[in-house]
Amino acid sequence: MTSFLIIDDHPLFREALGNAVRQAHPDAVIFETMSIKGALQILADEQGIDLALLDLSLPDASGFSGFMRLRETYPRLPVAIVSSHEDQQVVNEALSLGAAGYLPKSTSKTELAQAIACVLSGSVAIPKNFIVSGERGDADFTQALRQRLEELTPQQLRVLDLIRRGYQNKLIAAELKLAESTVKAHVTEILRKLKLFSRNKAVIEIGKISLPVSKKRVGARSDGAMPQVLDHKPAETSGTPRRR
Repeated sequence: MTSFLIIDDHPLFREALGNAVRQAHPDAVIFETMSIKGALQILADEQGIDLALLDLSLPDASGFSGFMRLRETYPRLPVAIVSSHEDQQVVNEALSLGAAGYLPKSTSKTELAQAIACVLSGSVAIPKNFIVSGERGDADFTQALRQRLEELTPQQLRVLDLIRRGYQNKLIAAELKLAESTVKAHVTEILRKLKLFSRNKAVIEIGKISLPVSKKRVGARSDGAMPQVLDHKPAETSGTPRRR
């Protein structure tokens, strides 16, 4: 059963968010609070909350201070920001800080439900009008993407390799012997670091270039040189991926 924590000091909007959650997850368990203090208490008492939905303006927090307190105390908890602020710079900062998504309060209930489902799958939900850096037709987008790949950990590179081969989170977890929740956390961080924010977009863009091979897979270079790269042809999309 999926559980959610809604953190917003407006009762009507908490109700609207709860309705959006139930549209996607009718059997969801929903906890509500109007403050960061209350959120921390609920998180201490209730184990296994799958997603927190956080307003930026609260009685005991403003800007990203509440978000950062949650991230510092519960770094593995996905936190999506739900806010009336729709400025591109605010959205970009939230995503850079590690938000699992940014959902404007003007978003319809159906779109909120879709965005929540997106976040729970490990993807990063972004506003419809948000222009991702590199999607304006920049000629150096591919080079920028290669540089961002260097920010990924070896484990994240393994997860990304399986994503582009068509593996879903459950199969990735089985392949790498990880918990599915851990895989979701990796996927969220991968998309955030690469500034792609969509699993499908990641498959398309990463399919065009080569991934660095993690040292664990090829052995560390004794001369200190950068690891080699693995050429990859896009995998067949039909059928269920075969276990290696």
